[in-house]
Amino acid sequence: MSKQYETVFIMTPVLSDDQMKEAVSKFEKYLLEKGAEIILSDNWGLRKLAYPIQKKSTGFYHLIEYKADGKIINDFEVAFKRDERILRFLTVSLDKHAIAYNAKKRLAREAAQANKSNA
Repeated sequence: MSKQYETVFIMTPVLSDDQMKEAVSKFEKYLLEKGAEIILSDNWGLRKLAYPIQKKSTGFYHLIEYKADGKIINDFEVAFKRDERILRFLTVSLDKHAIAYNAKKRLAREAAQANKSNA
């Protein structure tokens, strides 16, 4: 049975734009190959870290929200641990309230983008 998850990961700030996109696509491809359905892939950009990680004070944040079988999560997280571009990651299982909140947030963002393009 598939549940809904979201994984936020922080990539090292020394990556070029292309290297960052390649890292994100690697993880998205992994999920798709394992039969997951990606609901949202959201680049949060370069942000300041709360504390230095590997002597870095900033990092590229990215969020992927997806539906997947819980059995793939462990292997997915091992892939993050093996990738030297990843500073930190966190995967959470979403309950019905979080799923509803995320859906509402997505609709609001889409409406705002539609209004911006019509203006």
